Amino acid sequence: MVDLYEYIVDVPDFPEPGIIFKDITPLLASPAAFLQAVDEMAEPFLGSSVDIVVGIESRGFLLAGSIAERIGSGVGLVRKPGKLPRKTVSVTYDLEYGTDTLEIHADAFPNGARVLIVDDVLATGGTLAASRDLIVKAGGGRRGSYDAPRIVISRRSIAIR
Repeated sequence: MVDLYEYIVDVPDFPEPGIIFKDITPLLASPAAFLQAVDEMAEPFLGSSVDIVVGIESRGFLLAGSIAERIGSGVGLVRKPGKLPRKTVSVTYDLEYGTDTLEIHADAFPNGARVLIVDDVLATGGTLAASRDLIVKAGGGRRGSYDAPRIVISRRSIAIR
């Protein structure tokens, strides 16, 4: 096993002064590190009933596709505005350094689809919470015992309600 932290590079003052950007491109470039990271993120969901793994633009796409393949699910995309060709729903949210908007196709999920949200880093949690809200707007998430999309970051899964 490799130490995945050795493949994540801190980039100070990017994209704004005072922000430390976590660059995962070295991890993505290493077959051993990338496969291990995907295996560790997918492991808690093997044998689960997740219908769709959603990746958040853009590095989340790379992880979502690989995790979906491992757990036998489909893939969905949360994108920046204007990138999706059909009718969308959107949400605007706060970042550490401003605001942003995300979109997803309005018909991205069968009603009540079980959704796993994947992103590459957790800062304030705003992007993940916004993605959760967006997925619920588009019909993802079951009511009852599984009432919120699940979020996976690194080796932990977090239910955001």
